[in-house]
Amino acid sequence: MSLDDRTLDSLTDRTVDLLQTMIRNECVNDGTRESGHETRNADVLEQVISGPGVDIERFEPVPGRASIVGRIAGSEPDAPSLCLMGHTDVVPVHADGWDRDPFGGELIDGEVWGRGAVDMLNLTSSMAVAFRELADDAARGAFRPKGDLIFFGVADEESGSEHGARWMADNHADAIRADYVLTENGGLHSGPSDAPFVGVNVAEKGVAWRKLTVRGTPGHGSMPFRKDNALIKAAGVVQRLADYRPAPRFTELWRTRVETLGLPDEMREALLDESAIDDLLDDLPSVPAAAHLHACTHTTFSPNLVDGGAMKTNIIPDHVVVNVDIRTLPGDGPDEVDAHLRAALGDLANHVEVEIIMNDPASTSRVDTPLWDALARAINIPFPTARLTPQLVVGFTDARIYREMGAVAYGAGLFSPGLDAGEFGSRFHGHNERIDVESLALTTRLWHDVCSDLLA
Repeated sequence: MSLDDRTLDSLTDRTVDLLQTMIRNECVNDGTRESGHETRNADVLEQVISGPGVDIERFEPVPGRASIVGRIAGSEPDAPSLCLMGHTDVVPVHADGWDRDPFGGELIDGEVWGRGAVDMLNLTSSMAVAFRELADDAARGAFRPKGDLIFFGVADEESGSEHGARWMADNHADAIRADYVLTENGGLHSGPSDAPFVGVNVAEKGVAWRKLTVRGTPGHGSMPFRKDNALIKAAGVVQRLADYRPAPRFTELWRTRVETLGLPDEMREALLDESAIDDLLDDLPSVPAAAHLHACTHTTFSPNLVDGGAMKTNIIPDHVVVNVDIRTLPGDGPDEVDAHLRAALGDLANHVEVEIIMNDPASTSRVDTPLWDALARAINIPFPTARLTPQLVVGFTDARIYREMGAVAYGAGLFSPGLDAGEFGSRFHGHNERIDVESLALTTRLWHDVCSDLLA
């Protein structure tokens, strides 16, 4: 079912408007139970998707943190179902680093600015608009899905899904269950312009967050000599984690990824050589590119939060907590994480208490599926020579939870060919987050075309 230009323009305008509203709702998730306020975006999304042919359920495990599920029922109960899943929360922001109001949702020179513009309110808003259009199509008989089409606007993705997808899977799995899932985040172009590759995330690294507690002996700050200062030991722990260089390991998707980058032969060969890749990444001029390629090929350790409790300038602390964001490659479980920490910390390992915060393994979905084929056909409508390429995403998404439930889950989207991958990647959780209107148009159309194709 093709869309004419007038309809495409209307859908794009609606997506832009919805994205601006969701940004302005300021659903900031700082990791605490009381944050997020995703009910604001759930209310807006319910207004957008409501109408004839749509059944809606709301779930609010914590006050103010609602998720919304919309459903267009298919005609055949046993036919495969498809879920469009987008999260509604965003990460905190340091406004001083922005050129524009991070919650202004301004449209400037063809780009929508604001926290969440790329992660992932752009996709969530486009999914909601496409879903409503498909409901309207179904109401007038132009769309007759065999399987159910589900829209899942979910809270709390940015802090591990405890009050969002994880809670839904544990308590209301049937409300969100689907055979196929589309979520964040693919759709960037790479390779030759006359036959580009368009990435689809079919796998993601594991997340193994750890809380490290370092203890010492409290005392008066005026007498530090020979004292057991927990902060000094914690500083050593942080430095050793920063200096740790685990060996690279290539997944089955790595060679495919390298081949799509269009690199010189010497660089390509080095990236495919476990004995040479680290030296190449050390010398790579582009820091964002080096960081991404390193994360694709290594288990990584990032100490990001330090808490000393009731610390004061003149008190030697008795304990310091360091939270570490560890992202694991496929095959790494709790035992491997423990071994990495021991290797990194050396003799300091015996002075550290380790507590698990999150421990979700890496996950992968296969690509020999009708959903993969439908994505390829939909992408070829605006880009006839484009080819899909499967990729590993180095962050975690709620796709991992659907994979645990047995679904095939892809991170998709479709962005403008001129969008630079390195620049785009730097906007995730960074300053000056923004997305161009062309990408919003392409992605809204993608969801509509894939759903129309797969469920017909």
